[in-house]
Amino acid sequence: MAPVTTTSFPAEAVPQAPEDPLFGLMRACKADNSPDKVDLGIGAYRDDNAKPWVLPVVKKLTFCATHATQADEILRNDPDLNHEYLPIAGLASFTSKAAELLVGTSSPALSEKRVSSVQTISGTGAVHLGALFLAKFYKINGQSSTVYLSNPTWANHNQIFSNVGLPIATYPYFSKETKGLDIEGMKRALADAPERSIILLHACAHNPTGVDPTPEQWREIADVMAAKKHFPFFDCAYQGFASGDLDRDASAIRFFIEQGFELLIAQSFAKNFGLYGERAGCFHYVSPPSPDAASVTTRVASQLAILQRSEISNPPIYGAKIASTVLNDKALFAEWQENLRTMSGRIIAMRTALKAKLDELKTPGNWNHITDQIGMFSFTGLTEAQVAKLRSEYHVYMTKNGRISMAGLNTKNVDYFAKAVDKVVRET
Repeated sequence: MAPVTTTSFPAEAVPQAPEDPLFGLMRACKADNSPDKVDLGIGAYRDDNAKPWVLPVVKKLTFCATHATQADEILRNDPDLNHEYLPIAGLASFTSKAAELLVGTSSPALSEKRVSSVQTISGTGAVHLGALFLAKFYKINGQSSTVYLSNPTWANHNQIFSNVGLPIATYPYFSKETKGLDIEGMKRALADAPERSIILLHACAHNPTGVDPTPEQWREIADVMAAKKHFPFFDCAYQGFASGDLDRDASAIRFFIEQGFELLIAQSFAKNFGLYGERAGCFHYVSPPSPDAASVTTRVASQLAILQRSEISNPPIYGAKIASTVLNDKALFAEWQENLRTMSGRIIAMRTALKAKLDELKTPGNWNHITDQIGMFSFTGLTEAQVAKLRSEYHVYMTKNGRISMAGLNTKNVDYFAKAVDKVVRET
């Protein structure tokens, strides 16, 4: 038989795709051998020595970092632990507590059985599952509704919704002038959007800007959305990591539920548990209060199960077991909250230190936004040219739009970074 000599996928049909910018940045940083390099790209928590931090509460459930000793191996000593499949919807002891974490343990949405939860491949998988569900079932006059994303937003949002065929548009969010929220522009765009549009909202610690609406601004946003019958889709990747307070970081979601919105939530446990590679996440549907709410929720759950089955069949067990053990144990839960305060507190301290150094250097411009913003990221306001100069001359790695991961700063490099910024800003 003659060998096949031509491909079915020539370059005109399958062109070379560009490398993911963020992971390309990570690769370049890793290859840089400069002792001065500063990695402010990837959004992963690092301790004051620029090392990954295994949360102490998580370490109790797994092996210690050294081979010489072991911590309390709660999971490994569980006689019921095995490697069998989870149900399609995931580990129930995990998803139920994950829902409580977002909507509140005393929420009527739970007691009225208006919440359906599915374990996912972290937050990305949750957004994708929600996008699939909306593409298949949320139609306006037979047509898919447009998904409105904040400008800017997490880059992967664009790809996820586009890949399932949903049209996307943007609403103003970040004001370059104030380096804060463009609340009036946002409200105008939501008011102008067609009725029943899908609005993607960041629950807290907005990525990439670090700018969150105030409680009053959330009320204004909800009023506009209610008037236009818009459908909220919350992405919650940083609960407890933004302010250190789990309830505060879920307040926007809880407010929308209290107002009677039907909504979707994507929830990640990568950052707040440090379970980046374990891919632990959840997707939640919340039905509006009505006499048949429980029936609606059951029907939605059945369709989510079919979508999940065709995508991944069954979610992974290990990360879910870790999170479930902590969420269901009062002492471990309290320790986790303290770990969250440690992480969020260190980042807040780095914001304070960076702003203080820039003020001390009298760096041109107003740098109040460094401490006004919240969470892992800060939108510095640096231009693409300035970012390029910081990389080429000072070995500072950050995304082209000027976003930095505050977790990449520490007491050993914050002065170096501030001085580099000062020089670049003055020169350009």
